Amino acid sequence: MDLRDDKLLHEVALRLFEGLAGPRALKAAEMLRAGDYDGLASCKIDPRHYSFAESYWRDAMAISFLRKCEDLDTSVDRKVVAEETFLACERECLRTNQRLFPYLNPSLYGDAEEGVTRFLARARKEIGAILGRCPDTHWTYNTREGGEDFVVKGRFGPGATYGDRGLLTTIPDKMSSRPTITPDAKFFQIPWMDTLWAKACKSSGRKVEYVPGNRFTTVPKDCLKNRGIAVEPSLNLFYQLGYGRVIRHRLLKGGIDLPRGQDIHRVKAREASIMGHLATLDLSNASDTVSRILVKLLLPLDWFDVLNQLRSKKTEFRGGWHVLEKFSSMGNGFTFELETLIFLGLILALSDPPQGERPVLEAGVNVFVFGDDIIVPTEYSKDVVRCLSFFGMSVNESKSFVDGPFRESCGGDYFQGVDVRPFFLGEFPSEPQQLISLANGLRLACKGLPSRSNAIRHAWDSVVSAIPSRIRRCRGPEGLGDLCLHDDESRWRFRWRSGIRHFDVYQPLHRKVRWNNWKREVVLASAIYGQSSGENWRLPHPGEKGAYDSAGYLSRERRDSSGVIPRGPASGYKIGQAAWS
Repeated sequence: MDLRDDKLLHEVALRLFEGLAGPRALKAAEMLRAGDYDGLASCKIDPRHYSFAESYWRDAMAISFLRKCEDLDTSVDRKVVAEETFLACERECLRTNQRLFPYLNPSLYGDAEEGVTRFLARARKEIGAILGRCPDTHWTYNTREGGEDFVVKGRFGPGATYGDRGLLTTIPDKMSSRPTITPDAKFFQIPWMDTLWAKACKSSGRKVEYVPGNRFTTVPKDCLKNRGIAVEPSLNLFYQLGYGRVIRHRLLKGGIDLPRGQDIHRVKAREASIMGHLATLDLSNASDTVSRILVKLLLPLDWFDVLNQLRSKKTEFRGGWHVLEKFSSMGNGFTFELETLIFLGLILALSDPPQGERPVLEAGVNVFVFGDDIIVPTEYSKDVVRCLSFFGMSVNESKSFVDGPFRESCGGDYFQGVDVRPFFLGEFPSEPQQLISLANGLRLACKGLPSRSNAIRHAWDSVVSAIPSRIRRCRGPEGLGDLCLHDDESRWRFRWRSGIRHFDVYQPLHRKVRWNNWKREVVLASAIYGQSSGENWRLPHPGEKGAYDSAGYLSRERRDSSGVIPRGPASGYKIGQAAWS
């Protein structure tokens, strides 16, 4: 869409650029008026070229405002870019596999360097110490680890699978469709047969379907490219997510707290921007460049065997099947945890002995890894970059910072301790809720600083003025998110009730699919698996009177009156109230 056809957003963008008033903002305004969206999307700045936080923030706001907007009409075929990136990463993984192959058995190959062999042994030892023994999910029994009962079992994710597409991705939808699995994962049907999911399939006569692998697809990333992901077969994903949870648990014991990882990385990035003692590194296409032989070299044999069985070894791509050189891609249920573990093990293996000149590397102390976001002591940064490059990863130099006053990690941008994260518009706003989100995003980027608020004031006023007056009156604190406009406390709109403030909000309405659309075996199974799904199942408590019949199934009355909220956009919005203390 030509932005000049959207008069409101065109006006907001121009007012924002005029308010920012820097050289980059003036250039962005010129390109916007000329319709040069490719140039607008390609603008970049380097924080290392700035001396002051505020001057960098103004330029970053100008070039970032529209850069990730998927509706911006650039000339780039974003899907093709994602496909070409997939092929480029596969070629890089092939080269890495060829380079690392001799190290699978160094005694047979003369070109296996002894130093690399020793380093791989250290990295494998670090990873083995974190992972411990691989739980045997084939029989799903309890194991005693660190005084905790730990049951290894599969679980459902919120997204699509190879056979479940579109909005039909809720847990009952997945239990009502035909399960899919790759041939190498066939042994996982043994523990699966004891699940309620399998019993629901048996009652409906649905048999497991074997498929060669996963399916390549793309999702929006920014206005110049899409992100490639792979949609996994449902049974593979079920147990991939189970093992991903186990690895996450082991990483936590090893010092890497993934649930709190983003917050930790932001804090450390801010500290590093002041003291300069840590470097923040970012990898390009990290999950797509972890090669299969690298994983085999680093993981304990029992872990590799299980994960290798569960991963898809082929991807449906451009009408054919592509044999993968990478180990796993985004979309696999354990990819994020595995790449975190791989990068952590390689980095820890670089540690100097205690008597060395550099500090000893310790996970959670001076080494932090969250997927492809890495924080290490500055003294080790060059070694880490060389190490990761040798093993096939590519460090994104434009987003990696070793010296200077700027650090960036996990969505936190800091310049000498000052938050300089700009605002990124995701889509052209046309509905009141989208305008609220835009206004709040502009205000949040100001971080309460008067100079920034003055710079975005006219743009913010333009957005707010476009919101219908009744909805515009819904104002409250940032903690309510985009249910209301964020504003000064003096302009909040609320009522006191039982000692709690109830704010006027513009809240979404979600379509609810009644439980009577599914068989009672599916409803019962969903009541069990829904507890870890993260979705709102609205199922009654097992002890609730009249909720279940004598056979333990949800009663007809409750199936008719309750249901599940499917994934997808809200069906509508209304003005309501939300409690906030």
